[in-house]
Parts: sequence; structure tokens; C-alpha cells
Amino acid sequence: MNSKTPISRRTLAKSIGLGAGIAAGATLLGGIAAPAIVRAQAKTTLKLGHLANEENVWHKASLVFAEEVAKLTNGAVEVKVFPNEQLGKETDLIKGIQLGTIDFTITGESLQNWAPAAALLAVPYAIRDLDHLDKVVSGEPGRKIAESIEQKTQLVPLTYFARGPRNLTSKRPIKSPDELNGLKMRVPNVPLFVSFWQGLGAKPTPMAFSEVFTGLQNDTIEAQENPLALIKSASFYEVQKYVNQTEHVISWIYLVGGSKKMNKLPAEQRAAIMEAAKAAQAAERKLFIEDEAKLAADLKAKGMEFIAVDKAAFAEKGRPAVVAALSPEIKPIYDEILAVK
Repeated sequence: MNSKTPISRRTLAKSIGLGAGIAAGATLLGGIAAPAIVRAQAKTTLKLGHLANEENVWHKASLVFAEEVAKLTNGAVEVKVFPNEQLGKETDLIKGIQLGTIDFTITGESLQNWAPAAALLAVPYAIRDLDHLDKVVSGEPGRKIAESIEQKTQLVPLTYFARGPRNLTSKRPIKSPDELNGLKMRVPNVPLFVSFWQGLGAKPTPMAFSEVFTGLQNDTIEAQENPLALIKSASFYEVQKYVNQTEHVISWIYLVGGSKKMNKLPAEQRAAIMEAAKAAQAAERKLFIEDEAKLAADLKAKGMEFIAVDKAAFAEKGRPAVVAALSPEIKPIYDEILAVK
């Protein structure tokens, strides 16, 4: 086989699964079977840079990926992992892969700057739960999103990791969208998020994350929304009493590699990388579920109260604003995501 056979999106999807239930014996890249340990070759060193710290589950999964690549290539390929933005911020890492100075990173909806379909990785109330997420990413909507990313960015999604649901924290309990009326809250500078919360009746204010704690402390804002990991790491439990379990954004993020670099590798090494990505996803999912449970327990121990909310009411009231904010290019895929059972 020509070792520089281009990677097709459809073949890639078969090779890496992009879903939790992919059979271990699925055909890999270019028709190659799941690799055994391949023969020793001159070592190739590849760099994986990401934003998370050493305690984050993404970093731990990256280490599993590196270990599996080394094992499956009999040491011929070494992946060096650089956490904590050591190789640059997210945009720098994306551009570095496109230039060939970096080989892998972990990225998600930030790719919408190049591929609009990437915005669908984090749409309020598009994904219902983890089971729905797996079906979406491994199904037709996920295939279309991943193919769009590869075509427009030259980044190949190797596998995906689940992200912690975003929840609303506040100084009073909120169980229904009717209780949001006029709530001053911080949101990231994402137009879709601003539109969504305006549609629910709140007063969202884009604000740098570094300013949120002080804003909550001095009552410039009354609430904010983030995953549990950031709620804990930013010590919001010191200035917020309630975690309202809106789970309004359940999203995913990709481990990606550069298509140009991947095409230069021998086919057996590309296949080993795909197999290692599947192992990394399995490890990350186990760690992710354990981590979410621990984060909730830790926040409760620090005095936060978790409030069950009427998620159906939030989704219904906010959907018109979401639909209006989506471009005609990606609206059909959004509809496909909602239709996945």
C-alpha cells in the first residue's frame, strides 16, 4: 500500500469509531486491520499541546494516547505531551498544527472561526445527555461536523471527549426560567450564549473569566454559568450559594491531528495513532464520570446547594433564540442532532 494514501473522512470515522460503542475490530485507516505491535523503525517525535493542567482528565487521557502510540508502534513514534498552554493558547495551537510545528491538540467550538459547523459542539439544549452525545457524534450529524472541520481547517478529529455540563450558579435558587427575569449574569463572549440567556429573560453580560469572582463579590453580577470543574477551581463557592442544575450545554471536544503530517506517516503508524485515540477516549470517559461525581461532592462539602430545575421549560423557552442565532449553513445539522433518538 502507498504509505501516503490520503485520509478520507468516511474511512477515518470507521477507523476511530467517534463513539463509545465502536467495535474493537472495526477496519482502520486505508483498510488496515487493527494494528498489532509494528516493527521497530527510526523514531518519530510528535508534539501534543493543550490548555489543561496536569490534574485535568484531558491531560490524563493525552498521556494514555502517548503511551498507546509508543506501545503500538514499538517505540517508533513518540508523542510528547505539553499541558498548561506551554506551546501556546488554543488559537496558537490550531495554527501551529496547520503550519506543521505542532502535531496534536484538544479543541472544540473555537474551530468555528474556520469551520462554522464547529459551533454545533456547544449549542444550548442540543445534546440531552451522554448517551445522546455518543449517538450524535458517532452518527450522521457528527460525521458532517467532523468532515467540515477537516476540509476547512486541515485538522483531523481523531476522537472526542465529553465535557462537563454547564450549570447556572446564583445567590438564590432558580428552578424555572420565569425566575430569571432581569437576572444580571456573566456569560462568555459567545453571541449564541448571549442570545440564549436573553431569550430566557435574564440580562447576560459578556465578561472576562478572570473578572467573574470580583463581579460576583461586589454584586456587579448576581450569577454565572460554567461546568463544575471551573466553578470549583475559581472558588465560586465562596461567593455563590446555589448550583442550579440547568445542564444547558452538554458538549464535546476533539483530539485532533494535522492532516498533512498524518499523510506523511507510514500507513501502519497512522493506524496505530487511530487505535491509540480510541484507547484515550475510553480512559477519558471513565475519568470524566468519576471526576464529575467528585466535583459535585466537593462543592456540596464547601456549602453549595444543588437545585433540580425544570430543564424542559428552559429548553423550550430558549430554543427560539437559539434557532434564530444559527446560520442557515449549520441549521440543518442542528435539526439532525435534535432528531437523533
